Amino acid sequence: MFPKPRKRFGQNFLHDPTIIDQILTAISPHTGERLVEIGPGRGAITQPLLRRAGHLDVVELDRDLIEPLGRACQGLGHLTIHQADALAFELCPLAGTNGKVRIVGNLPYNISTPLLFRFLEQKACIQDLHLMLQKEVVDRIVAPPGSRTYGRLSVMVQTWCQAEALFDIPSQAFFPAPKVNSAFLRLLPLDPAPLTPRNPRHHAHLVALAFSQRRKTLRNSLKDLVRSADFARLNIDPGQRAEALPVSAFVGLADVTCNTSSDDHESVKN
Repeated sequence: MFPKPRKRFGQNFLHDPTIIDQILTAISPHTGERLVEIGPGRGAITQPLLRRAGHLDVVELDRDLIEPLGRACQGLGHLTIHQADALAFELCPLAGTNGKVRIVGNLPYNISTPLLFRFLEQKACIQDLHLMLQKEVVDRIVAPPGSRTYGRLSVMVQTWCQAEALFDIPSQAFFPAPKVNSAFLRLLPLDPAPLTPRNPRHHAHLVALAFSQRRKTLRNSLKDLVRSADFARLNIDPGQRAEALPVSAFVGLADVTCNTSSDDHESVKN
């Protein structure tokens, strides 16, 4: 028997069979793939994934879910449960030599953004990600330049991934029902990324600074990093706000204002 959902873990367990079928169709798992589920909870996605793929790794923080999850999945395939915090978990060792993992997860709302950035750090060993997130967060991730929801998260994710909102998920599909609706997101890491910043750490810092005060113009928000000559060189109007710039412009600004550091080259933190 599974324990009750815990607020401190941000647990909302999926139970709607129609939504589960939609999710499985979107993921389209196959035998032999290295699938990793983040936050399996009570196994609503875990069990059908295991039946189709035959092997599944799951990362679950709540130790009280480990034993009942193992029992619920017994006989369905080879399940490896990692009792760990996904924010600190290393995904790449699960990919094997020259392999890649496919990530599936119902991400807790309270840590969804840090988890996304953690996944981006490990993008080199990730084939794709299929994630349930708060609808507001998904809208921000896929937002185009110039829209009200376009911001730091949009730029950072779209720099490294192709992002697609697949379908909405009503709150009633979960127990307990959250106060907001969710959406299902597909991320495909770009390999190679066509707009790779020379120094990802500096790029992340510049993007965060540009959106730190959205009402400010680029001239004011980036005054400590970008000179007038830099804006002119890239044909960017410094009187614009950050939300007007495409992803490529942020990469350009970062590249003309950074001192390349090989130590920072693989980092996407800010």
